[in-house]
Amino acid sequence: MTENDPNAADKSGTPASGTPDQGAWPGEANPNPWSAQSAHGQPGNAHGQAGNPYAGPQYPHTATYPAASMPGSGASEPRPRAGAGKLVAGVALLALLVGGGAGAAGGYLAAENASSGGGTSVNALEQEPPARQTGNPPAGSVESVAQKLGPSVVQLRTQGSAGAGEGSGFIISADGYILTNNHVIAGAADGGRIEVVFQDGQRAEASIVGRDPTTDIAVVRAEDARNLPTVELGRSDDLRVGQQVVAIGSPYELAGTVTSGIVSSLHRPVTAGGQGDQTTVMDAIQTDAAINPGNSGGPLANMAGQVIGINSAIYSPQASSGFGQQEGGNVGIGFAIPIDQARRTADDIIQNGHATQTYIGATVGDAPGGGAAIGEVFAGSPAEKAGLKAGDVVTKLDDRVIDDANTLVAAIRTRAPGEQVTLTLSGNRTLEVTLGGQPVGGN
Repeated sequence: MTENDPNAADKSGTPASGTPDQGAWPGEANPNPWSAQSAHGQPGNAHGQAGNPYAGPQYPHTATYPAASMPGSGASEPRPRAGAGKLVAGVALLALLVGGGAGAAGGYLAAENASSGGGTSVNALEQEPPARQTGNPPAGSVESVAQKLGPSVVQLRTQGSAGAGEGSGFIISADGYILTNNHVIAGAADGGRIEVVFQDGQRAEASIVGRDPTTDIAVVRAEDARNLPTVELGRSDDLRVGQQVVAIGSPYELAGTVTSGIVSSLHRPVTAGGQGDQTTVMDAIQTDAAINPGNSGGPLANMAGQVIGINSAIYSPQASSGFGQQEGGNVGIGFAIPIDQARRTADDIIQNGHATQTYIGATVGDAPGGGAAIGEVFAGSPAEKAGLKAGDVVTKLDDRVIDDANTLVAAIRTRAPGEQVTLTLSGNRTLEVTLGGQPVGGN
């Protein structure tokens, strides 16, 4: 999967156009056949070729007239009566003149009526424009979500040793904290530059507060910021397939772009940021709202205008498996990090300077008959304390069915350290595991 990166130039004019992050998103133990792309990147061209829809007109054959009606055909004609020729000829001429006059007038009137629609002439260009729209947009409409959330969505531009990049983010505090994807700002992590472009066109430099590559979450802070408009965070644990959502971001440097769709699916195990291993598997929200390179880090919102996810990746059939290669565009399959997980990670970063990753302390792989097979169990880990053994196959975590290793990793990542979960093993044996936490990430 690739996040939303285009080879597109940076949206405005500051840093040079960015090279998008991109990569294959299969899990290591359970390769994911879905190639996805991050959502900040390079634009591509789409060309279509039109065929010729016009065929030559079919003309009618020339009509054939009967010989009897043709002059000189030999048909007998009646003779005029003697003495009446001049009078008849005069009357015929008068009738012809009167008929011709009436015909001409009738033809003119018919043409006039046809051109005027048979009534009073109407010209749309002469009509007065309607009254301006007034009042607030209807509650629960895409328009209302865009109006509420738009001022809090920003464009992020980066410049680092690897070149320029760009993506999106959203303001979570009035004093300048901004939530985004790690892969959006990773290029500026080693002394690079980050610029924030606000909705009103104002710009500010920003610094990295902290980032977590394993969850693809990062927090940056705009310098000298105050009284910024903040988003309202929702929740992602009660989302339902089919509910309407709105995405806002800067695809292909088109800042403030609003698209809408639905929640297409939930709990999709997806590798964050195109890293391609189990350490970055997230439990993603799938949506058909149009997400493209440049949308990465922007909000996915419900119809109350509350942020319920962070747009992070798109499925792209033509995407290359390597970073820096050509990226695809929207095909109606995008992925967002659930806001519950992102919120917990962002809070850790702001409060502690680093993120805390939830873990059980064991390696896992795909079991041949389905489920996640436990490999090595580390000494002193939550897995060892709970009694997990190498070779055990996990088939459920609480009520969630575990199909493979990535599903187990994703399910664990949705929980907080210290939570207790029930693992169901093959043979219907169950174990209670108290999940652990370990520091991760940096700046």
